[in-house]
Amino acid sequence: MNDCKNSTVSEFYMTPFSTSRRNEILIFIGFLSMYLLAVVGNLIIIALICGVPQLHTPMYFFLCNLSSVDVIYVSAIIPKMLSIMLTEDKEISFHGCLTQLSFFIFCGNAEIYILTSMAYDRYLAVCSPLHYFFIMTRRVCIITAISYMFVSALNSLIFTFMVSNLSFCNSHQINHFFCEILQLMALTSSDTKSMNIIISIEDICVVTTSLMFILTSYLRIISTILKIRSSGEQLKAFSSCSSHIITVLLFYGPSIFMYMKPESEQSKEQDKILSMFYVAVVPMLNPFVYSLRNKEVLGAARKMIKVISIRVTNK
Repeated sequence: MNDCKNSTVSEFYMTPFSTSRRNEILIFIGFLSMYLLAVVGNLIIIALICGVPQLHTPMYFFLCNLSSVDVIYVSAIIPKMLSIMLTEDKEISFHGCLTQLSFFIFCGNAEIYILTSMAYDRYLAVCSPLHYFFIMTRRVCIITAISYMFVSALNSLIFTFMVSNLSFCNSHQINHFFCEILQLMALTSSDTKSMNIIISIEDICVVTTSLMFILTSYLRIISTILKIRSSGEQLKAFSSCSSHIITVLLFYGPSIFMYMKPESEQSKEQDKILSMFYVAVVPMLNPFVYSLRNKEVLGAARKMIKVISIRVTNK
């Protein structure tokens, strides 16, 4: 391929959705609602976990991490898309695009590691309850969190650096609602064989390995639950894992389908819908999944509301 200087690229132009202005307004309202619900819901989960001592356990520590990442996830992508749809100014600067890409990769990787850590936490809690608090200590949880945040940040920096060195001569038009790495690779005039190989290796080493670990953990968990004689204890054990199972299905389902299906012109619009699902819908649903199906979180919410109402009354 013919190469060109990176200095020729100062901006990209995004086309979020190919539809009428009326439908764009409806999509805008939908995305704005999802964004507000995702941010407010996850901030409430973070406040509850930090503020209520009974939620200071490994499971809720990782849930707090997940909610924090979800807030960054939606905030890095959706506001810019809403701005484009509202003002019809489709321009995003080259550096702005790289910044968005770096946060997207960081959050995507961090979410995978967090879900894997949560699966291991549930495995120990159900399959090895006597050793649970000896293994999942505060120190172990903090070291685990620091490790996967560091690895996610490093991975994000590597891919962002690689994309920053690509040349974009033929087109600056991104047919997506955010700067997604595969879309940028499709636009470049540079050779991307090495990047494709690295992405494939990472998919196998990180995504596939983590998914297999999660599936294996839950096979062991289900096997252990089925051996419990009391139906009440079975239900209690399963309910402690059900929220995480739903989150895993919501996150991995669209991601796997999008990256495994064959590429075509028609599939580009499908890619946007699938991306919308794990970029906006999943972060919005996570707080509801972990609150509506969790008595401890609901109890903590009632306790915090009661404390706040007492303080307001006393004032």
